[in-house]
Amino acid sequence: MNTPWQNLPTDLAVAMRPRLPAAVRAIATAVRESPGAGAGEKFERDVRTAVKVALDRFLDLAGTREPALPPRIREVFVALGAAEARENRGPETLLASLRIASRLLLRTATEALGELRPVSVAEVIDLSDATSAFIDELATACTDGLARQLREQAGEGDRRRRQVADLLLTGGSSPEVVREAAAGIGWPGVDTVVPVLLPPDQARDARFRFGADGVVAERGRDAVLLLRAGPRSERAALTGALHGREAVVGPALHWTEAPQAVRLAERTAELVTPGAEPVFADDHFAVLALRGETAALPVLTARRLAPLAGLRAGQREAFLVTLESWLRHWGSRSAVAAELFVHPQTVSYRLNRLRELLGDDLDDPRARFELLLVLTYRSRPA
Repeated sequence: MNTPWQNLPTDLAVAMRPRLPAAVRAIATAVRESPGAGAGEKFERDVRTAVKVALDRFLDLAGTREPALPPRIREVFVALGAAEARENRGPETLLASLRIASRLLLRTATEALGELRPVSVAEVIDLSDATSAFIDELATACTDGLARQLREQAGEGDRRRRQVADLLLTGGSSPEVVREAAAGIGWPGVDTVVPVLLPPDQARDARFRFGADGVVAERGRDAVLLLRAGPRSERAALTGALHGREAVVGPALHWTEAPQAVRLAERTAELVTPGAEPVFADDHFAVLALRGETAALPVLTARRLAPLAGLRAGQREAFLVTLESWLRHWGSRSAVAAELFVHPQTVSYRLNRLRELLGDDLDDPRARFELLLVLTYRSRPA
C-alpha cells in the first residue's frame, strides 16, 4: 500500500539531520509556550522527548511504505495523551500543539532541502501531505491515550463512588474511613445526607443529573441516590429536579444515620405511591410513628423541637412541660396553671415565648398534633 511519505525526497534525511537538534528545540519551545500547555520540568522533558522521537521517525519513513508508528513509538504518544488526561487537560491542547508541530516540521523540512538544492512545487506538496498524514497518526495515538486514561479514571471514579454509597448505606464505618472515601470522590467532608429512592431504570440518569453531589447504589428493587447536604438537596430544588421520576425523598440526617433515613424513605413508599411529584418522608413522620416505625419519632422530635434547642436546659424543660399541658388542655391557660401549680401569668409568659420560638406552628393543626405526639413520646415512662 502506498504511503504519503513514500514520495518524500530520498535526500530529506541528509538535509534535515544536521538541523535536528535545533528543530527539536524550536518545536518543543513553541509547543511549551502555546496557550493551555502544561508547565514544569517533567512536562518540558516529555515534550522534548516526544518531539525528538517524532522527528527521528519522520525522517526514517522517507521513501518507505512502513506504517507511521511502530508499537514502541506509538506508545510514547499514547502515554503523552494519558498524561494530559491525568493533568485534567482535554484533547484541545494536544491537538493545538500538534498543529504547531506540523507547521514547524513542514517549514524546517522545506528550508533544509532548500539549503541543499532547489525544491520544486511538487516536492513541497508531497512534504505537506506527508507531514499532515504523520501528524494525524500522532494525534490518533495521543487521543487514544487520553481516552484510555479517561476510561480508567472513570472506572476508578465509579468504584470509589460505589464504595462511598456502600459505606453510607451499610453504616457502622469509622469516621476516618468515610472521610477518606469521601475525599476520594471530591467531597471535602461528609455531614448530612439526603436519600432518594428511585426506580431502577433511573440510576444512570441520577448519576449524570446529580454528578459530584450524589452517589448511587443500585439494588434489585430500586436505586438509592445519596445526596450530600447543599443547595441541590433542598426541598425546592429536589421538587423540580425529581418531577416525573417516581421519587421518594428521605429525611436529611447525619451520615451516620443514613441507614435509618433510607428505611424511613422505604416505609414512606409503602404509605404513598410515588407519582409525578416526589414524595417527601418529612410529610409523613407522624403516620410512620403511629404505625410503629421507631426511627420516625426521634427525627420528628428533633425537627419540631429544634427552635427550643438554644434555651438553657431548665428553661427548655419548663417550656416543654407547659407546651404539652397547653396542647392537651386545648389552650386553656387556667387548666395549665392548675395542672402545673404555677401562676396564670407564668403560663402566659411561657406561651408568649413559645409563640416567638415556634411561630405559626402553634396555630397549625398538623403542627400542633405533631408537637403533642413528640411531647407525649418524650414524657413517656422509661
